[in-house]
Amino acid sequence: METQTATRYALTLAYDGSRFFGWQKQAEGVATVQAALEHALSQIAGEPVSVIAAGRTDTGVHATAQVVHFDSRADRPLSAWVRGVNAHLPQGVAVHKAQIADSAFHARFDASGRHYRYLLESAPVRSPLLYGRAGWTHYALNDDAMRQAAQLLVGEHDFSSFRAAQCQAKSPVKTMYAVHLQRTGSLLKLDLHANAFLHHMVRNIMGALVYVGCGRLSVAQFGELIETRSRLYAPPTFMPDGLYLTGVDYPERWHIEPAALPDWL
Repeated sequence: METQTATRYALTLAYDGSRFFGWQKQAEGVATVQAALEHALSQIAGEPVSVIAAGRTDTGVHATAQVVHFDSRADRPLSAWVRGVNAHLPQGVAVHKAQIADSAFHARFDASGRHYRYLLESAPVRSPLLYGRAGWTHYALNDDAMRQAAQLLVGEHDFSSFRAAQCQAKSPVKTMYAVHLQRTGSLLKLDLHANAFLHHMVRNIMGALVYVGCGRLSVAQFGELIETRSRLYAPPTFMPDGLYLTGVDYPERWHIEPAALPDWL
């Protein structure tokens, strides 16, 4: 049965970025998360379905709580948009939750904040079990220096020093709400919460913080790097392996509940 008017739905999904060439749909046959999800949704809806995501992720970047919205005239129970869609998805991506959303809700433009975690292994030899799941450096890192430097990111800044050349954002000025760094054994977890992020911003920040941790940059020099507002003086972009989109914030009026961080991460 089909409804006469389209209903807007919101989905929360997770995916292993190492299995895809990024989020955004590309040429026919290129494995992307968007292409896989739209194909699966279309199978359940019995009509073409297009989705809009809270944020695009690059090749190798993971998500535990990506949020998307789509419209469909198909009259299906919410369970069909979860279990039914998952049955048509390839390994490495799964819908966790589906809900009916307000017709005016927009997954990207209504997002007021985004959360990322970078998982970094600091060890002489890279664990083969963490390959593709965590970034790696053979350097022994000074956690305290990295924390001091990371706190300089909090607040409103021009983040051009951490912006990719191909970034299409209208402005490099973003507000970083919070940054936290914690260690468990050889694993460091860097959590960042901002209103929005530039292309490669987290990976570029991670690269600079690793330089601070191994002594190639001082905390003061990290602060100067922020102020230069130029990639010319910044360390290289760090690997995507350990980067996870872990949450998206929305105003309460949209009733999009935040997803909990999985225990394994």
